[in-house]
Amino acid sequence: MIANRHHPGVPSWLRDRGGYRFGIRAADCGEPPHVHVRGHGGAAKIWLATLGVANVKGYNRREPAVVLSIVFQHRPPFLEMCRT
Repeated sequence: MIANRHHPGVPSWLRDRGGYRFGIRAADCGEPPHVHVRGHGGAAKIWLATLGVANVKGYNRREPAVVLSIVFQHRPPFLEMCRT
């Protein structure tokens, strides 16, 4: 895992070609598995079990669907990262 110099609390695990960064925080171990997303002037938290949006800030109406699609594609490795 690579430290995220822009947001120190969130490690950069995946950088998508679309400019989104995805990370999992070790400090969030007490919560259900989820991934944090940043990029394009916004941020979101996506639950991995349900692919539900826990919260979203700064994105237009279309961007959460784009983020969910990327999370769906990478869901197995994200879940693995949550287990370790």
